[in-house]
Amino acid sequence: MPDSPRPRPLTPVSRVLRLCLHALLFGLLALAAGRAVAGSAPHAGAAVAACALLAAVYVAGALAPVVRSSARAAAGWLACVGAAWAALLVVSPDGLWIAFPLYFLELHLLRLRWGVAAVAVTACAAIGGFLAHSGAVTPGAFLGPVLGGAVAVATVLGYQALYRESERRRELIEELMATRAELAAAERSAGILAERERLAREIHDTLAQGLSSIQLLLRAAERALPPATPAAEHIARAREAAQENLAEARRFVRALTPPDLEHGSLAGALERLCSGVPGPRVRFSVSGDPRVLPTPYEVALLRIAQSALANVVRHARAGRAEITLTFMDTSVTLDVVDDGRGFDPAAAPSTPAGGGGFGLPAMRARAETLGGLFTVESDPGQGTAVAVTLPLPLEAT
Repeated sequence: MPDSPRPRPLTPVSRVLRLCLHALLFGLLALAAGRAVAGSAPHAGAAVAACALLAAVYVAGALAPVVRSSARAAAGWLACVGAAWAALLVVSPDGLWIAFPLYFLELHLLRLRWGVAAVAVTACAAIGGFLAHSGAVTPGAFLGPVLGGAVAVATVLGYQALYRESERRRELIEELMATRAELAAAERSAGILAERERLAREIHDTLAQGLSSIQLLLRAAERALPPATPAAEHIARAREAAQENLAEARRFVRALTPPDLEHGSLAGALERLCSGVPGPRVRFSVSGDPRVLPTPYEVALLRIAQSALANVVRHARAGRAEITLTFMDTSVTLDVVDDGRGFDPAAAPSTPAGGGGFGLPAMRARAETLGGLFTVESDPGQGTAVAVTLPLPLEAT
């Protein structure tokens, strides 16, 4: 038998069962010793000594930590307990009663197959002891120890099954708690990213555009003033202040850029997105002369590409997909094409469920927010092509 620790966590139920086993064993030993003395048995002294020896061996093993941590030590202790019990069984017929708590002790300390074998040996020893003292062969001599062993085995197996079920439930609860925490963290992260995107759009569409218009108007006013006008200096300072604040607003927009765009261009983010898609093979290509786009444009195109690829993975059952980013003189186009099972675009919902979420309606809303055009071409069994075209702002052309 391998000398390896066999940890058994002590739950409140385990502690109660252990105390009950101790009480049962010592109660039966006291009863056997008392009957030997009260009945003036021929070997009363030897019976009391055997009871005391068995109690001492049992206490020594119950208090020894090595018995609980080593299977080899537990087997050795059980062998000593069995030898002491056999001595008691030889001198007293009342030693037969000790077999029942020994069943539970053997099943608790030994592996199941060895525990059942030890229970069978103990039952045979109990039957032999009873026959040796009584001299009469009766059905009760066999049924008592055998039924006692069967009850002990069934009880231990039932307890072990309940314990395993309890452990499975505990693991499921812990997994559910961990999943709930992960979902909460993901929702918080998504909320933070959405708020960052909203703030970036607001700053770009209001403050940055307003400051840019103010700068253009001040430059026009500066050109319209006659030379050496005292107001020209103030207009120049105002234009410089507008330029500085416009640069600061653009820095705020860059700081609120999504993490996918923080360390590279839109093309780099799309390429990383394609390389990390599970399932279909996705290829990315760039057409035209790449240029730096305003942050809201990059965010919208990246989110549309993410949503389109998510649909490809979840619904299209495609083997291949391709994303193409095309830069033209006055617009930028993103195409996502797959060879999946396709669908009927006329049957797709025209608005997002609940006013938000991913999918075709959300992608269309993103494109239209920036004045773009969103189209979907698909037929059942013919794959799907999603295209979004955004007009470039003047500063990006």
